[in-house]
Amino acid sequence: MKIVIKADKARFEKYMPAGKTDEYDISFFNLEASNEEILEKSADADVIVVDAIGVVDAELINAMPNLKLIHSEGVGFDKIDTKAAVARNIPVCNNKGINAASVAEHVILLSLALLRNSVAAHLEELNGKQIELKQSMMIEGIKELGDCTVGLVGFGDIAKETAIRLNAFGCKVFYWNRNKRSDDIEKKYNVIYKELDELLAVSDIVSIHVPVTKETKGMVNEQFLDKMKESAYLVNTARGEMVDNEALKDALIKGKIAGAGLDTIAPEPTPKDHILFNLPKDLKARVIFSPHIAGISTGTFKRSQERIWKNIKNIETGVKLENVVNMA
Repeated sequence: MKIVIKADKARFEKYMPAGKTDEYDISFFNLEASNEEILEKSADADVIVVDAIGVVDAELINAMPNLKLIHSEGVGFDKIDTKAAVARNIPVCNNKGINAASVAEHVILLSLALLRNSVAAHLEELNGKQIELKQSMMIEGIKELGDCTVGLVGFGDIAKETAIRLNAFGCKVFYWNRNKRSDDIEKKYNVIYKELDELLAVSDIVSIHVPVTKETKGMVNEQFLDKMKESAYLVNTARGEMVDNEALKDALIKGKIAGAGLDTIAPEPTPKDHILFNLPKDLKARVIFSPHIAGISTGTFKRSQERIWKNIKNIETGVKLENVVNMA
């Protein structure tokens, strides 16, 4: 079986189970590889495995006559043309849930860093202003995470893991989801359903956990941010496309929200002159960035590889695939 892997080779090989290069004919391509490059070498491939932010378009799918499976390395699959795959009866699989624990930890990290003003604290300590900052923070007050009401926008695998961790801190946890969860699920995760507007109005921290769809792109817009408390923080470990960057910058400058913790911002790769990097000096420490690393723990990649190779074996042997996203 011939496999195309469109992802970082060094990373993929680090976590790949031993013996796979002997068992399969594997060709690696970087994310920038053109369809022409891939087809020149691997037009007859049976499987494409692609980084969650990598593109697999209709042109590539339709030019590969032996293609039997497209597998996202991660959870995201929005850059794979699933309709073109369906038209050729090619299943598309993702790695739903593999990064839930890792991303949930990152939500806690960003939330604590915002509440503790960690960026400013670090810089002021380096500048020899420890006492001054400590005194000002005592006057302003530091809210403990356990005293916060946290609103989870979306309630899938990651939000559930986040709820578990927030409960350990003693937070009150609300959630909004397109479909309200069952009473048993709400009880299991100790969460309370709120309509979105109400959730935004009462939450000290609003954490985004919805997938990228036509409906969710840009959902964190001016109207969304206007409904949040002025003392509230936005945390986004989902996808940058959910946030209207102009609206967020405006909300920060006008004091409509207190700050933001952003693991993802659009576009990616992030340009050096990104609009959210160009904030007034007094606001810079109120926005914490991380380079889309919430879900890339060692555990995440090990679980990803296990499922990818299991599904490849399944497609060989005719066993039912796990996590098919484009077919009933």
